[in-house]
Amino acid sequence: MLSNETLEYIAVLEQEFSRNANRELALQQKAYLRNQFQFFGISTQQRRAIQRPFLLKAMLPPKTELHELVKVLWSRNEREFHYFAQELSLKYMKVTEKEDIHLYVHMVAHQSWWDTVDMIANKLMGNYFLLFPEEREEHINKWLHTNNIWLQRSALLFQLKYKDKMDLALLVKCIHHLLGSVEFFINKAIGWVLREYSRTDPIWVQEFVNDTALSPLSKREALRLIS
Repeated sequence: MLSNETLEYIAVLEQEFSRNANRELALQQKAYLRNQFQFFGISTQQRRAIQRPFLLKAMLPPKTELHELVKVLWSRNEREFHYFAQELSLKYMKVTEKEDIHLYVHMVAHQSWWDTVDMIANKLMGNYFLLFPEEREEHINKWLHTNNIWLQRSALLFQLKYKDKMDLALLVKCIHHLLGSVEFFINKAIGWVLREYSRTDPIWVQEFVNDTALSPLSKREALRLIS
C-alpha cells in the first residue's frame, strides 16, 4: 500500500496536470495516437516543466514504492501520467534491482504504443540487461514467443544503443524468429536496430542484410546510413 505522502504526491501532480489542461490540444494529441488514449492537452515542454519539481531527488518517493506507484499512474486514462511514470522510473536506474524487469514488462504490455514502449525498451530494459546479462535469454525467449508485438519489439530495441556491447547472436536470433511478420512495428524495429548498429559495424550489417530475407521496410531502414 502506498504511503500517505506518496498518495499526496500523486494528487498534487494530478492537480497540476488538470490546472494546465488544454482541450483543443488534447484532441490533437489523441488523434495523433489514433484515438487510443485520453490527454490533458499539455505540450511536452510544458509537461516537463510541471514535472520538474516532482522529479527532484528530495521529492522522489522511496524505491520500495516504485512498482506500485508506477502501476497506479499507468492505470490512469490520461497519457501524461504514463509519460511521467516512465520518466520517474528513469530516476531509479542507478538502483535497479533484478525484480524491476517485471515492472518494465507491465509497462510495455499495458497501455501499449510506440510512444512509451520505445523509451522503456531502449533505456529501462537496455540498462537492466547490461546490469543483469544473465537474465537476457530467459526473458527475451519468453517475449519472442508471446503474441504481444510490443514485447517482441522490446526484444529488438533493448540493444538499440549497445554499439560494441551488442549481443549479435541474440540479435540474429530475435530477427530470425520474427522474419515474415506483417506487423509494421516489428519490421520497422528490425530495420531500426540494424541501422543503429551500422554506425558501429556497417560491414556486418551489409552482409547480414544481403544474407537475410528481410522485409522491404526492414531492409530499407537497415541500409539507410550505408552508402
